[in-house]
Amino acid sequence: MKPMSRTVSHTVTLGVCGGTGSGKTTVARQILERVGVNRVAFLPHDAYYKPASHLPPEERAKLNFDHPDSLDNDLLIQHLLELQAGRPVEIPVYDFKVHNRRPETLHVDPQPVILVEGILIFADKRLRDLMDVKIYVDADADIRLMRRLERDISERGRSLQSVIDQYIATVRPMHLEFVEPSKRYADVIIPEGGFNEVAIDMVASRLRDLISDAPGL
Repeated sequence: MKPMSRTVSHTVTLGVCGGTGSGKTTVARQILERVGVNRVAFLPHDAYYKPASHLPPEERAKLNFDHPDSLDNDLLIQHLLELQAGRPVEIPVYDFKVHNRRPETLHVDPQPVILVEGILIFADKRLRDLMDVKIYVDADADIRLMRRLERDISERGRSLQSVIDQYIATVRPMHLEFVEPSKRYADVIIPEGGFNEVAIDMVASRLRDLISDAPGL
């Protein structure tokens, strides 16, 4: 584990990355709980998928959601800069059942910790440069696939065959091209996802120290 040496004066921006089904969302939420929900502004990258209202539903389902171009990083960067400057933001709400943004937004207030989570957040240098701590959550490919199957079928109303087809067509090749190589940018790599209590406790403890030491927080 590389040391988290940088101490910021106002906020700590943490990125949690990893392949689909790696357990990165579990890790992010456990860090949030340990640090304190009242001290963390949570920005899931999944909320920033580009709107697809101009496409019919059958065409939306064919979009490559695992390519960096599918995400509105310009908006995410704008929101990160606003939160780092102490200003609230209204983040998008994405509906995966219809593959489009919903009309409402979610209000997020500035907090001592900004936590960004997603599979592609390390693929964009502009995003990486805004992060003080970068964590990559690692898991075997077969584990990730099984978790993806369970999630997409139970939570997103997908059929087994459609999940498998998407995994073969876009999820796996995009993981190999963009997600896995971004591991090299991580300060910390957590194996075993949300089951690695020791690593999660260490990260949460260090974050608490950083925000306790920062003046004005």
